[in-house]
Amino acid sequence: MTTIKTIYLGELRTENEHLQSGNKVITDAPTDNRGKGEFFSPTDLLATALGSCIMTIMGIKARDNGIDIEGTQVDVTKIMASDPRRVAEVIVEFTFPKKNYTEEEKQLVESVAGISPVPLSLHPDLVQTIRFNW
Repeated sequence: MTTIKTIYLGELRTENEHLQSGNKVITDAPTDNRGKGEFFSPTDLLATALGSCIMTIMGIKARDNGIDIEGTQVDVTKIMASDPRRVAEVIVEFTFPKKNYTEEEKQLVESVAGISPVPLSLHPDLVQTIRFNW
C-alpha cells in the first residue's frame, strides 16, 4: 500500500501527501541548486527525519522509564558536499530542559540515539554527529 503520494508542481517544487492522515508537505529545491528555497528541500527533510526519529526513540525510552523529557529542543545542521552533491554530515544537538536528571537517566536516554530506524537506514558515509546538552 502506498504511503506517500508526490506530485511535481513545476518550478522544482513537489507536493507530498501522507495518505493515512492527508497531511501535506511541500518541498522546494534550495536556492543554491536553482530552487526558490521557500519550503523545506528534500535534503532538509532527510536531516529533519534524522533528528525527529532520534527524538522519538529517546521519547519512547524516556516514557518507558518514567523520565520526563518534554520540552527537549533539537537543533539540526545539514552540511552539504559536492561531486556528487549530497548530504555529507548532519549535526543533531539536543538541549534538554533543566530537570535534574540523574546520570542513569541521561545514559538511558542517550543509549538509544543511534539505534532508531532513520540513523540505521542512512549510508555509512553520511556523518551523524549527535550532541547532548543536559
